[in-house]
Amino acid sequence: MKQELKSWGLILAFFAFLYFTGLLPVIQGGLQSVLLSTGLMKPKIEVPDLTNQKFDYRGQFKDFEGNIIDLQDYRGKTVFINLWASWCGPCRAEMPHISELYKSVKDTPDLEFLMIGLDNDFNKSKKFMEGKSWEFPSVHASFGINQSLQSESIPTTMVVNKEGKIVFYQQGMSNFNTVEFRDFLLSQ
Repeated sequence: MKQELKSWGLILAFFAFLYFTGLLPVIQGGLQSVLLSTGLMKPKIEVPDLTNQKFDYRGQFKDFEGNIIDLQDYRGKTVFINLWASWCGPCRAEMPHISELYKSVKDTPDLEFLMIGLDNDFNKSKKFMEGKSWEFPSVHASFGINQSLQSESIPTTMVVNKEGKIVFYQQGMSNFNTVEFRDFLLSQ
């Protein structure tokens, strides 16, 4: 019994250490990224049940250089949008895969990526993105988000086509860097 209590104490101490040092989301994100790399979790490409729902282009964001980004500037383009937070393990897990997808399609005319950080603190999101080798446009929801971007969980990913309709919507992590999803994105 005493040995068992010691074992549980060590396990709890280990997880407390990870939690209080902020390493828990990093480790979770790394493990989930490995899981995504296996190809077991792919996006389900189907038209979401948001038929006839137009995307709301009202709103502004702040990029990590302090520039204001207006959502109106994305009207008439296909937009890949991802909602994330620095503390979200699944968000961290899918970001390397989104970065690879972005690299493969970034020169496509009228196709934009918008990674929207939802941390309460702008500096928390900015610090999280600093030093990362990921390539994609990232902003912070400093001024809030409109109804079209509301989600019950993160990560949430959506694709808005050139006509302003939401043609893909998914809550939860996925490996978007697949041939099937790339073809879908390019066909919009």
